[in-house]
Amino acid sequence: MQEIKAFLRFPQEHFSKPITYRLVKEYNLMINILRAEVAANKAGELIMDIEGSEQDIAEAIDFTAHEGIEFRILKSGITLDEERCVHCGACTSVCPSGALTLRRDDWSLVFAPEKCFACELCVKSCPVRAIVAVMHLNGTVLAG
Repeated sequence: MQEIKAFLRFPQEHFSKPITYRLVKEYNLMINILRAEVAANKAGELIMDIEGSEQDIAEAIDFTAHEGIEFRILKSGITLDEERCVHCGACTSVCPSGALTLRRDDWSLVFAPEKCFACELCVKSCPVRAIVAVMHLNGTVLAG
């Protein structure tokens, strides 16, 4: 089994097509949608975790290309600027994965990147902008 994080951009004419359903049903993929911006009669974007066999994922990528859907494999996460961080804990209150916690003995922030699924809620909650979202495609930073 292979696990990837993917970004899909749907053209406006695809808003009513069951694309994710077909990825699950026809290509045996397990999908966890991490972020979605989809609206009727508008282009849409999804970021999701995908798990499946290498062949099924390759065939699903071919399917999306045939449908005119942009499909990018992402490596994503957040970076924490330790020098800028004031350990206020604002990010811990919005982190659904438990990747950001406060150490009880000294109330310092602890970041466990292996738990992060890049929802970016922490980025918006950080008052000093010590947390930055990063997206990589083949080693190239796409956003940050």
